[in-house]
Amino acid sequence: MSDLAGDAEKSPQIKIALRARLLTARRSLSDAELASAAAKIHDKTLSLVRGLAPSTIAAYAPVGTEPGGPGLPRLLAAALPPGGRLLLPVLLPDNDLDWARFDGSLGSAPRGLREPGGPRLGVGAVREADLVLVPALAVGPGGVRMGRGGGSYDRVLARLGDPGPLTVALLHDGELVDEVPAEPHDRAVRGVITPTGGLVTFS
Repeated sequence: MSDLAGDAEKSPQIKIALRARLLTARRSLSDAELASAAAKIHDKTLSLVRGLAPSTIAAYAPVGTEPGGPGLPRLLAAALPPGGRLLLPVLLPDNDLDWARFDGSLGSAPRGLREPGGPRLGVGAVREADLVLVPALAVGPGGVRMGRGGGSYDRVLARLGDPGPLTVALLHDGELVDEVPAEPHDRAVRGVITPTGGLVTFS
C-alpha cells in the first residue's frame, strides 16, 4: 500500500528534478535547432488555427528557448480571420496573468518577458478565447502539465471551465513524457504540439 503522505512529499522533489533536467536540455539546444523546432511548431500550429478558425486566440510571447520562438505572436495574428484578436499575457505582481490585445509590438517586461502595451482587459479576458496556447516544460499522460513553478497558467486554466476552449501546450521534442507528478493545484491541457509529433490530443 502506498504511503500517501510520503508520496505527497516526494512529488515536489520529483518535479524540481524533472524541471531542472528539462531546462538543462533546453539550454543545450543550438540556435539552429531552436529555429528548426520553431518552424515545425509554426507549421503545426497554423494547421490547427486554420482548422478551428478561432475569432480569439490567447497565447504567449516566447522568450529564450521556449517553444515557438520569438516570431510566434506575429504568426498567430496573421493567421486570424479579419477582426480576430490575439490576446497575450501581462504578468501581475502576484504571478496571475492579465491580458491585452497584441497590436504588433511587444515591450520589455520584468523577468525577461515580452508584453503587449495595449489596454489591460482583466484576468477573465482569457475566457473569451476559442483557442488557448500555453507554455510548458513537460506534459504527461492525460494532459498533466508542468510549468516553471509560478502557478500563473494553473490559474489561467482553472478559469476556463469544463470543457472550455481547446487548450494546447507547445513543447520541444522529448517533453511529452511518461509521467508528470500532479499536485492538487495542477491543471491539465487538452493537447500538445511538438515539432516532430505535431498535435496530440487527450481524451
